[in-house]
Amino acid sequence: MEIIKYAFFQKAIIACLLSGIICGIIGVWIIVMRISFIGVALSHASFAGALFAILINKSTHFFSILFSLITSSVLGPFSEKTQLHPETSTGIMFSLTLGLAFLFLGLIPEGKSQALNYMWGSILTVENLDIYFLLILTFLISILTILFFKEIKALLFNKELAKAFGIHSTIFYYLLFYLIGLSICGILKTVGGLLLYALIVNPASASYQITYNLKKMYFLSVLFAILSTITGLIFSTIFNTPTSATMVITSSFIFCLCFLFSPKRKIRNE
Repeated sequence: MEIIKYAFFQKAIIACLLSGIICGIIGVWIIVMRISFIGVALSHASFAGALFAILINKSTHFFSILFSLITSSVLGPFSEKTQLHPETSTGIMFSLTLGLAFLFLGLIPEGKSQALNYMWGSILTVENLDIYFLLILTFLISILTILFFKEIKALLFNKELAKAFGIHSTIFYYLLFYLIGLSICGILKTVGGLLLYALIVNPASASYQITYNLKKMYFLSVLFAILSTITGLIFSTIFNTPTSATMVITSSFIFCLCFLFSPKRKIRNE
């Protein structure tokens, strides 16, 4: 309990809470729209941007956001213009961003510790700027989710039907892509580019096992994500294990429990 007195651990707890809220909300969007692979593509795009910034000695925040937003801008129109399935176009962008990430990693001459922090995550080294960025993202995503709840709900379940009801589905569709991209940039340092996908998908998938109600799904997804990050942080401190990996394993354990005791599973079995 002594470690709680230290400022770096207090910042880590705040980052866990904020990251949990962000992961929980955007995870629901990704799972319900069945575009889970987009989390992989955007996390690697953000990771590639951070590595490029390290390579040229510039701001990692700026370039991770830039790479993520460029990828978000390409994904939607690319799948529509080429008439490819969204998962296919996302897979192509994932291959490109993954290649760029490891290219930049290989070109960084010496002292790759900062680059590895963005690969595996380093929540105990988050700074005030990281916390402020997470706060802004949490506020922005929460407010937009509340204000445009009906529009987002319609889009999540059927893009064409939402368009038929007069909702500017394309605008909201791209907006979700941009918000997901920005969110991944904010959480990148907390969890790391290689493990971020699991922390976004697992809590939302767990909540999807419990309910069909979107509001309850948001609540449970955020709850499971916060539980995963906080529990992972505590366990990693006690047992001296990698924090990000412990968070992801915790989120996977929560999903397994929700799957085993899912009321939906019981209905399907009957």
